[in-house]
Amino acid sequence: MKEMPQISEAEYEVMKVIWDYEPISTPDVVEKLSNKIDWKPNTIHTMLARLVKKKALHARKDGRVYIYTSLVEKHEFVEQKSKSFLKQFFGGTINSMVLNFIENDQLSKEDISELQKILSMREQKGEK
Repeated sequence: MKEMPQISEAEYEVMKVIWDYEPISTPDVVEKLSNKIDWKPNTIHTMLARLVKKKALHARKDGRVYIYTSLVEKHEFVEQKSKSFLKQFFGGTINSMVLNFIENDQLSKEDISELQKILSMREQKGEK
């Protein structure tokens, strides 16, 4: 897997909009984020510029606006963050995480049933 840029939680909110609507212009990013989060347009512009500098986004000028596309695949980013989270908090194993949730009553009966279905389907497919 290629080196992933460090993306803050706020920048991740911007990336989610980019991933959902790319290619997308600056005004459209500002509009979509302003509907979700109470940020000023300048804040959003700053984050877009940071993400371009970090090589998470590509910006091309189209008239008076920039059009953004992602340079980081969403699934790759989520996979890397998930692995990092597991390593940091659960020694890198999902077993420890699930056990923690079970022992602390964080999983509902529905959650456990869904996990059992997923594992059963994977087992039937012969996957690991």
